[in-house]
Amino acid sequence: MAIQGPIPVTYDMVFPHGCYIVGEVEPVKDFDASTGGRFVQARDKQTAELVWQVAVMDGDPTLKPAQKTVAVKILAPAQPVPPQSIPGLPFTPVEFDGITVTPYVNAAGRLAYSIKAREMRAPRHTQQMKAPAGKDAA
Repeated sequence: MAIQGPIPVTYDMVFPHGCYIVGEVEPVKDFDASTGGRFVQARDKQTAELVWQVAVMDGDPTLKPAQKTVAVKILAPAQPVPPQSIPGLPFTPVEFDGITVTPYVNAAGRLAYSIKAREMRAPRHTQQMKAPAGKDAA
């Protein structure tokens, strides 16, 4: 089979309705290397880059509430900085570049995907995400 390892995809394939940051960017713990009170940050198995994680809400209106929030892992040498928030919006819109997905079977026996990205940035098309007309910016 030609596909080996993570599958490269585009942002629009994963989040066609956009996504929004709903958590902090945090280091991912390497559970095998961390012992007792000693925290060791995970490194990506393919690139050896440090792994960071941020919770995002998928903008797809058809998803059930339990399916809306997903974790995106970001491979970067330093902690990624989220884009600035947009006045009038309750959540910060975000886009990712260099995305890969890795399918796996979760604890419930269902197909799930691990999402990794190389970069986190502000959306290119912010005019679509402005506050609704008639709303004052905070």
